[in-house]
Amino acid sequence: MSMFQTDPIDSLVNNLPQQNVTTYMLKALDYLAPGEWTNTNNFDALITETTGISDAGRVAVIRTRALERYNAEDSHYQKAMWLYQAVDLSDTALAAAALANKVGEQIQFLSILTKLTPKADVSQSIDLGLKLVAEALAYSQLKGLKADSVGDFVGSLADYGQANLMRMATLVAVDGLIPLGPDFVAKAGEAIGGLNTSGLRNNAIFQRIGNLIPGDDEGAQLGFVQNTFASASSWMQDFRAKRNLTPENIRRSLQSAIAFTDDKLDYLSAFLDATTNYYTHTGVQTVARQVIGDSA
Repeated sequence: MSMFQTDPIDSLVNNLPQQNVTTYMLKALDYLAPGEWTNTNNFDALITETTGISDAGRVAVIRTRALERYNAEDSHYQKAMWLYQAVDLSDTALAAAALANKVGEQIQFLSILTKLTPKADVSQSIDLGLKLVAEALAYSQLKGLKADSVGDFVGSLADYGQANLMRMATLVAVDGLIPLGPDFVAKAGEAIGGLNTSGLRNNAIFQRIGNLIPGDDEGAQLGFVQNTFASASSWMQDFRAKRNLTPENIRRSLQSAIAFTDDKLDYLSAFLDATTNYYTHTGVQTVARQVIGDSA
C-alpha cells in the first residue's frame, strides 16, 4: 500500500462540510477572488460543473473513469491530495507552539514558554514557505511535471482560478497578513533566507512532506524552499497590493463570519490554524476537478 493513499476522491468530495469554521472563513474571504470558488460537495455535481455535461449516463461514465484514474497504482492525483492533507495535519502543532508563545509573552511567570517554543513570526514564516512548497509540489503532480518545476508553478499563478485561487488568496490573508503584518513577504523572506537545516528539520510540515521535496540532502531541500518562496514573492506582493489588503481589513472580514473579540486578535492566527483545514478543503476540489477534466 502506498504511503500516499487517500480515501476515494468521490468520497472526499461528498464528505466536504457545507458549514463549518473553514467554510465560514472561505466565504468571508470570497471577495479576494470573487466568483471563483463554490463549495460544491457532490461529486456528480462537480462533474457537471467542471464539464458542462448533465446527462446522467455520460456523468456516470466520467465518474467511473475518474475513479479508475485516481485509484491507479502510484497515482499522482493521490500524491497531490496527500500533500494538501499533510499541510493541515501539521497545523495543530504550529497552533500549539504559537499559542504557547503568546501565553509566554502575556503572563510573566510562564515566560519560560517563550524559550521552549519558536517565535510566532519565525514559525509562521517557515510555515508559509512550506505551504507554498506543498502547493508547488501538488501542482507539479497534477500537471505531470518534475517536482522541481518551480518556474512552471510560479508562471501558472497568474492563471489560477476557482479553488486554486481561493486557496492562494487565503494563504496570503491567513498565513501571511494576519500573523506577519503588511510586510509579510519581506519578513517571511528574511526568516526563510536565514533558515538553517536544523530549523527546517524541526518544522512539523517539513517532517511530513520532506520526502517529496527535491534535493539530495537537507541543504539542497532548504535551497528549494528558499527558491520557491523567493520565486513566488512577487505574485504575493502584487496580490496584496492590487486588493489593498491589510491585516485590519482581513480581520474585519473574518469577524463578520467568525465570532471573536478585538482583545483576542493575538490568538486569531493560531485559532484558525487549529480549527480550519482550507488546504485540504479546497485541495479536494482542485484534485477532483483535475481528475474529472482528465477523464472527460
